[in-house]
Amino acid sequence: MSRDMTLYVDDDGSAYHVYSARENYDLRIVKLTDDYLSATKQDTLLFSDHREAPALFKKNGQYYLITSGCTGWAPNRASLHVAKSLFGPWTPAGDPMRGPMADKTFDGQSTYILPVQGKKDAFIFIADRWNSKDLKDSRYLWLPVSFEANQPVVRWVDSWNLGIWKK
Repeated sequence: MSRDMTLYVDDDGSAYHVYSARENYDLRIVKLTDDYLSATKQDTLLFSDHREAPALFKKNGQYYLITSGCTGWAPNRASLHVAKSLFGPWTPAGDPMRGPMADKTFDGQSTYILPVQGKKDAFIFIADRWNSKDLKDSRYLWLPVSFEANQPVVRWVDSWNLGIWKK
């Protein structure tokens, strides 16, 4: 079973598929072949915690993984895990969201962490904002990622631009 998922390409060009399995109770990672078209036998359980919507990134040799709980269309609290290796061990590190509606991931669900090209250590947290009554009217949420005490933090801001990061 390979359900809610993301793809991640590491610094060395190796690609990984991070996915929910066992009815979303398990979160797993598998290394892909060099052409990115097939899975290898390097497949590992990251943790069992009924999580989905993996959003993965790396800063200074440390991997960060933001996930969502499994509550159907209802937004919930995000969870951050940290590891020195993609294959773990992964350590829970709380909720990285801050501000109004942080306990509901700002009414969204993690989907991807976008590295900002040309900006060192700059990342954008992207979340799905599902409209369960009209799915085609669902939206995205884009917020800057900052770091406090070497941990990623996503703060609610009403507006922002790429100028918040220095080169």
